[in-house]
Amino acid sequence: MQFSKLRLTGFKSFVDPTELDILPGVTGVVGPNGCGKSNLVEALKWVMGETSAKQMRGGDMDDVIFAGSRNRPARNIAEVGLGLDNSNRKAPAQFNQMDELDVTRKIEREKGSTYRVNSKEVRAKDVHLLFADSATGARSTALVSQGQIGEIVSAKPAQRRKLLEEAAGISGLHTRRHEAELRLRGAETNLERLDDVMITLDGQMLTLRKQARQAKRYRNLNDHIKKAEATLLLIQWNSVNTEINKSQEALKIRDETVTDLTRKTSSATIIQNEAADHLPQLRNTEVEASAVLQRLNLARENLEEEKTRLIQQKEECENRLKQISQDIEREKNLTSDAEAATRNLEEEKLRISDLEANQGQNIGNAGDELAKIREEYANLETQLGILTQESANEQAKRNDLEQRKKEIETRLSRLQTEEKQRLIELEKLEKDVIDKVEIDKYKSAFSFAQESQDQMRKYADEMEETRILANQNLTTARNESQIVLTETNKLQAEIKALTEILETGDPDQWPPLIDTLSVEPGLETALGAALGEDLSAATSNSAPVHWRSIEIEGDQPKLPSGAKPLSNYVSGSSIIVSRLSQIGIVDDIKTGWDLFPKLKQGQRLVTRNGDFWRWDGYTSSAEASTTVAIKLQQRNRLIKAEERLKNLQEKVQLSQSLVEEADKQFESAMDNEKKARTEARNAELTRDKAQQEMTQINNIFSETEARIISRKEALERITVDIQEATKILSDLNLSELSLSKNEETEIKLSELRVTCGDKREELVAGQTRFDTLNAQQRERQDRLKAITSQITNWSMRKSEAKAQLEERTQRKVSIEEQRRQLDQKPEILETNQRNLDESITGAEEKRRAAADQLAEAETKLRGAEKDVRELEGALSRAREERIRSEANLDQLKINSKSLEERMTERLDCNPSDLTEITGVGDPNELPNVESAEKRVERLLRERENMGPVNLLAESEASELEEQIETLQSEREDLITAIGKLRRSISELNREGRQRLLKSFEEVNTHFKKLFVRLFGGGRAHLELIESDDPLEAGLEIMASPPGKRLQVLSLLSGGEQALTALSLLFSVFMCNPAPICVLDEVDAPLDDSNVDRFCTLVDEMANTLSTRFLVITHHRMTMARMDRLFGVTMGEQGVSQLVSVDLGKAIELRESA
Repeated sequence: MQFSKLRLTGFKSFVDPTELDILPGVTGVVGPNGCGKSNLVEALKWVMGETSAKQMRGGDMDDVIFAGSRNRPARNIAEVGLGLDNSNRKAPAQFNQMDELDVTRKIEREKGSTYRVNSKEVRAKDVHLLFADSATGARSTALVSQGQIGEIVSAKPAQRRKLLEEAAGISGLHTRRHEAELRLRGAETNLERLDDVMITLDGQMLTLRKQARQAKRYRNLNDHIKKAEATLLLIQWNSVNTEINKSQEALKIRDETVTDLTRKTSSATIIQNEAADHLPQLRNTEVEASAVLQRLNLARENLEEEKTRLIQQKEECENRLKQISQDIEREKNLTSDAEAATRNLEEEKLRISDLEANQGQNIGNAGDELAKIREEYANLETQLGILTQESANEQAKRNDLEQRKKEIETRLSRLQTEEKQRLIELEKLEKDVIDKVEIDKYKSAFSFAQESQDQMRKYADEMEETRILANQNLTTARNESQIVLTETNKLQAEIKALTEILETGDPDQWPPLIDTLSVEPGLETALGAALGEDLSAATSNSAPVHWRSIEIEGDQPKLPSGAKPLSNYVSGSSIIVSRLSQIGIVDDIKTGWDLFPKLKQGQRLVTRNGDFWRWDGYTSSAEASTTVAIKLQQRNRLIKAEERLKNLQEKVQLSQSLVEEADKQFESAMDNEKKARTEARNAELTRDKAQQEMTQINNIFSETEARIISRKEALERITVDIQEATKILSDLNLSELSLSKNEETEIKLSELRVTCGDKREELVAGQTRFDTLNAQQRERQDRLKAITSQITNWSMRKSEAKAQLEERTQRKVSIEEQRRQLDQKPEILETNQRNLDESITGAEEKRRAAADQLAEAETKLRGAEKDVRELEGALSRAREERIRSEANLDQLKINSKSLEERMTERLDCNPSDLTEITGVGDPNELPNVESAEKRVERLLRERENMGPVNLLAESEASELEEQIETLQSEREDLITAIGKLRRSISELNREGRQRLLKSFEEVNTHFKKLFVRLFGGGRAHLELIESDDPLEAGLEIMASPPGKRLQVLSLLSGGEQALTALSLLFSVFMCNPAPICVLDEVDAPLDDSNVDRFCTLVDEMANTLSTRFLVITHHRMTMARMDRLFGVTMGEQGVSQLVSVDLGKAIELRESA
């Protein structure tokens, strides 16, 4: 199967549809850094099933979708397709029918990705197996990305084993073995659960069988309840019909009584209406007289209130006159205060105006003086700045020279000190160089520790095999013990159930006869039919019902010929021997009927099935089985079950002892394995420690040599720095002499600073005086404004006071006039009161006469109303009686209807069918209601006492039995499947070891040859370490480049490590060539000569193997050796584009030209 084409759409920087042809030979991909070359490799990994976003250089798998750029919007979908040539038919079976396969992976943002093969959706697992079976995949070593060479170098030996697994082509075997182990664990778990379920179902089966027996009794009881309820309903139905007839007669009598009372009530009502018609006229007359009297009384009350109001008004006038006089006096005072305040404010205004006229000249003089002082101060400041700048420049030059001189002196001192320290360190390092003999000692210790570790690992593997064998023996013993225990539990449950069924009363006090007998199997029914409930009687003479031992005189009559005594088949108590000797066993019913007439007094015949004949003519068929027969059968079952239980308990003890022995062996094997693993780990730790010490001593030796060289180079640099610092210090001393101090400038600068300070104080004093004069002027102006406002306010108050004074004077005149008018009203009110008193006396006499006439008429009306009420009360009571009779009749009809509904609901029948159900033809033969209700209640209580009853127990027991059989079959299938899975895992391990060992030999052979070719000499080989099991061992690389000793890969230089790792990778390709090999900038650490060897080797492998190479490079020599080149550019920011050049065709065109 070959790779032919890679298609990308929306994947990372390849936003536009892009195709990369993967043709035979070597294909190169070039381009500047950051243009998206490695995105092609990641697309190839991604379409082959990569699930780690970290491997895709992202935080989330959605990061592989184009995220947008300045000119391009982000995409929501990315798709990568890979074309495969399957003409050799090496694909898995589900894809092997097609010549070409198109594998695509599509991802939608926040929705995950899907896989398709030839447009048909498949699982990620299917894609993984497709590539794993072809020795490639997303994590294949054939895809050598940036930094992978370094990972191989730094990887642990166990991690490098993956290279051998790919060379052996067992990556698919690992996946299948893992799946088989998962299925094995699942099957073992299912087997344990199935055993638990079967134990539970067995217990349920016993319960269901008991419930089935209870359901049968429940149905019989329901039939009795139905008949008893029918009897009760029939009694109630007859009673209700009788009550209905009586109620109808009573209702007829009530109707006649209501009619008579209605007629009498109508006559009394007419008399009442006539008396009521005269009453309204008399009431109106009495009301009119009362109204006249009421109006006169109200007029007198109003007159009294008018007198009271007149007195109050006179008092109010006096109070108002006093208040107005006080207001007039207050307003006069306010007017005089306003005039005085206005005079004072005018005088203050004149004083402030005089001061304002004189102050203007003072402010002008102060301002001129301040300007002159400010000008003089500015000139002094300018002169001071010039002198200060000159002085500062000279001082800065001196400070700079002094600072540089100090720095150079400090540096020179530090360099001299450092030179002495480096000499001391160099002398010490030369003394501390490690001797070669010491290094060889550590190497010997590492070799011894490695051998000890190998021995301990081998011993631990042997202990593991012993432990696995002991575990298998323990599992087998436990399974066998579980089977015996399950059967024992079933028997114990059956014995317990039979014991509970057979227990009646207190067997220790009065043991029944049946417990002392033993009957041959098959004759239980015959014995039960022959003796019946007699077998339940006790054998103790103190029991109320018991068997007594007696001696029978003379010989008992013999049974008819053909009948065998039942005493021959029953053993136990001797009390019943004489009774059993007179009971004969016959073979069939025909024989029984033939011998029946020959029976003598006291004799009986019985068949094995329970058919029974007695000498006095009593017979019963086998269908009328007795509970005693059932108990006898159950007793025999109990005896057999106890015997089987005894045998099984011996087996249980034996199986438990075997389990304990196997468990001890397993624990011993576990301890031995644990100790062996501990010793192996200790040996590994010892080996690691020895290796670490050896590596550490080599590193110390190399580091010491490097430090000696570094110290010598540092001494040379320090000597040069000391010479340079000495020269600079000499130049600074000469510059310092050329600078001289200027004392005259400093003196002049000091005098000018004092003069400038005096002038500054004078300026501050002038400014303060000028500001004070301005502030005083602003205060006077503000006061003038306030005085003007206050004068205006006082003038307004004065005007308002005069207006108020005039208004108060007018009001006083008006109130005095009102008081004179009130003094004239009392005489008028007295005359009006005398007239009202005379009118009230006449009105009272008229009202009294009208009231007497009204009282006589009302007395007559009350008598008529009393007669009407009595008749209406009698009529109402009669109607209520009639209504009660109607209600009683309706209730009886409802009861009748309810009884019909109960019949339909409970018995599903009509009233006419009750006689047939009860079987009672004559109603007089029916019991009374109390007896019928008690019988129904007793039967219902008996049914309730049964508790919950499972009426579907028989069908459920049948279904459960089928389920148990199905589970038993599934259990056997599981045991078979577990065995097959274990054999499959062992076969996969065996095949994997064989193929891995074979691959190791081939890879080691190719590695030795390729190493010599790439290095131009030297030697190298591979080793399996850390375990004797190839599937658990690690891969160590030992190499010796030309001119160097043999050592592990990690101790080589960077270029040597890269070439060695490439040798290993190419060795793997040669053993199990992958369809494609991707090399992403693996030539970066190589020099030109090594790049040339690398390219030559790649060309040879491309020509000899079926592998197609895809090389990403920046090296010109590698570019020149490619068969074709693809260039990745980023003409638009954030968007990658692919261009191609076929170098082979270009060379052909050039040669043909």
